[in-house]
Amino acid sequence: MRRTKTVVALAATVLLALTGCDTTKNKAGEIVSSATAAVASAAQEKMNEVKDGVNATGDVRAGATSTDGDRTVAEITATNPKDKTADYTIMVTFRDADGNLLDAVVLNIDGVEPGKSKTGTARSNRTLSGATKAEITQALRH
Repeated sequence: MRRTKTVVALAATVLLALTGCDTTKNKAGEIVSSATAAVASAAQEKMNEVKDGVNATGDVRAGATSTDGDRTVAEITATNPKDKTADYTIMVTFRDADGNLLDAVVLNIDGVEPGKSKTGTARSNRTLSGATKAEITQALRH
């Protein structure tokens, strides 16, 4: 994750330093896109670390996004339909109004009792601008 944060910080620095012509703007966009892809890849790697998890995307829903300081947040709710307490590992993506990937995070919601719901907050890794939507990309119950 440290590598991902470094890539995102570098991309933000380059983006702030660049101004002017279309070529420069295009290059800056490519850098940010590459950094976003790296964040999504790191999130997927984190999901791959979960052993013995079962697909539980249907158990999880994302609420509307809002801001908390300089970050975008969304309340995520996991509802456990099983007969024993479960933990959830959830990949949440933040997308803009056009569906473009802006950020990806992994959230754990632990100790969800049978037949009950529990919430957690997905928080973006960086400042996101414009209208955003949180989506559940993957959810594992374990």
